[in-house]
Amino acid sequence: MGVEARIVLYAADSTSAVGPARAAFDRIARLDAIMSDYREDSELMRLTERAVGRAVPVSDPLWRVLKTSQELARLSAGAFDVTAGPYIRLWREARRTGRLPAPTDIAEARVHSGWQRLHLDSSGQTARLEIPGMQLDLGGIAKGFAADEALAVLRDHGVTRALVELGGDLVVGDPPPGSRGWEIRLADAAGAPPVVELANAAISTSGDAAQFVEIDGVRHSHVIDPRTGLALKDRVVATVIAPSGTLSDGLSTLAGVLGPDAAPPFLRHHFPTATAYVRRLGAGAP
Repeated sequence: MGVEARIVLYAADSTSAVGPARAAFDRIARLDAIMSDYREDSELMRLTERAVGRAVPVSDPLWRVLKTSQELARLSAGAFDVTAGPYIRLWREARRTGRLPAPTDIAEARVHSGWQRLHLDSSGQTARLEIPGMQLDLGGIAKGFAADEALAVLRDHGVTRALVELGGDLVVGDPPPGSRGWEIRLADAAGAPPVVELANAAISTSGDAAQFVEIDGVRHSHVIDPRTGLALKDRVVATVIAPSGTLSDGLSTLAGVLGPDAAPPFLRHHFPTATAYVRRLGAGAP
């Protein structure tokens, strides 16, 4: 999925740690083969080819991620949208070349995007795309889901004290021995304590600290507003704590798009078990 995966765990000895860790990493690898848009042979990429105008059965992991994604899209009126793949590819090219996408290219991508054009049918666990040229991108939610699944594998192997990290998404189980929780340091989050202690929870941060392009003196984030097709420019950093990595990942992406004014009330209304810290950085911030 374009990021490194890290696991920290506590076990009685190295022998009893290796097997569970290997099984968890194997689970992440299998999910990468299902959900990565960097792999032409992934189930996700094959779905975009096969599901145009016809309902195609999808695996249980992909179904669960798509179903949650569509719910986030519905609640946010498209501020979260996994059909934004055409926009995302334009901005990846912009980061590579240092040239902004042409307005005509943005307009063309808009024709092939829109969460209402992805149809899920729970009776057969199928997905259907309305028009050719649609591209699904799960970069805003799949890493959190993979971290959830890896932690579940560790628990199945008897390892409950563990942390799984994929990019900016962390999922933690029981606390380390002798502590109340895993200490997670927060940066650039409005109103947040510098350190939080978490147990059996997840935390994700969305922003442009690592992925961005500066063109003509303007910084463009890798995070795209699916409603406009444009990269975010107002330097928003969003950190969300939630019961699962799937939610914290998706909600941090969504909160970054909604911004510091709209995101907190949105989450309080729809996801009261989540906590959001959303901040707009100054223009000169690193």
